[in-house]
Amino acid sequence: MRILIAEDDPVSRRILDSFLKKWGYQVEVCEDGKAAWNILQQEDAPHFAILDWMMPGMDGVEICRKVRERRQQPHTYIILLTAKGRKEDIVEGLETGADDYLTKPFDAQELKARVRAGLRILELQDELLRAREALREQATHDDLTGLWNRRELLAMIQRELARTHREKSAMALIMTDLDHFKQVNDTYGHRAGDAVLREAARRMASLVRVYDMVGRYGGEEFLIALPGCRAADARSQAERLRAAVAAEPFNTPAGVIAVTLSLGVAAVDGGTEVGAEALIHAADAALYRAKRGGRNRLEVADPSEMVVSH
Repeated sequence: MRILIAEDDPVSRRILDSFLKKWGYQVEVCEDGKAAWNILQQEDAPHFAILDWMMPGMDGVEICRKVRERRQQPHTYIILLTAKGRKEDIVEGLETGADDYLTKPFDAQELKARVRAGLRILELQDELLRAREALREQATHDDLTGLWNRRELLAMIQRELARTHREKSAMALIMTDLDHFKQVNDTYGHRAGDAVLREAARRMASLVRVYDMVGRYGGEEFLIALPGCRAADARSQAERLRAAVAAEPFNTPAGVIAVTLSLGVAAVDGGTEVGAEALIHAADAALYRAKRGGRNRLEVADPSEMVVSH
C-alpha cells in the first residue's frame, strides 16, 4: 500500500516516513499542500494520505474538500494531522471529508492502529467495488459467450442511432444465425452446442473494431452494431465474419463440428432517421432471405424495407 505524507514540519515528516516504512508501507513524501494536491490528481495517485492541517500553499482541510468534490472511485482515505484539540476544529476537519484525525504530538502505536483501520476500510471498499462490477457484468453480458446481452445491446444501439441521427453519419447492423444449430444440439448434445456458441462468439468478436458492439440476440442469433459504417463496408465485414466461422471446424467435447453462418445486413445513412426496431427488423428479414437462399451466405436489406421513424 502506498501512503502519501504531506507535512511541512521536517521533524514530523521524518518521523512519519520512518514509522510507515518500518511497518512495510511504500511512502511518498511532500512538504506543502499544493504538491500534495498535484500528486492526488495523478492517475496512479495513492489511495491513502496523511495530511497536515496547516501547510503552506494549501492546507489539509482544503485538500480534503477538493478530493471529495471530485467524487472519484476508489475512495481516498485521508487522516488529518492537527495541533488543534478543540472539538469544533475536529468536527470541521471531518465535515470537509477527512476520514480520521490525529492530534500532535501523535503516539506511534495510535498512528499504526489508525492506519490499519483505514486500510481495512479501503479493503472493504475494494470488495464492494468488485462485487458491484460483477453484478454489472451479470446484468449486461451473456453468461455463456461473454458478449453483450440482448437488453444491453438494444439500449446501446438506440443510443448510437440517436447519435448517428444528430451527427448525420451512418450505422449498420449485422444479424447472424448459426446454420442448422438445432441439429448440432440434437446430434452432439448441448455441451457441444454451448462450445459452438462460445467459439462462434469468439471468432466474430475478434474481427470487429474496438468500438463496434457484438451481442447475443437470442439462441444462436448474434447482432453486431457498426457505428459509422455504410452498407458496402458492412457487407464486406459480414463476409469476413462468415468466412471466419466457416474457415475451420469447431473443436467441441463431442468432437470436431463444421459450422456455417447466415447473415443479414441493414444500414442507415445520415439522411434518413430510422428507429432501432426498424433497422433490426430489416437486418432480420435479410438474414432469413439468406437462409432461404441456401445458408452460409449473406443478404443486404433494401432501404425501402425500413420503416422511417417520425
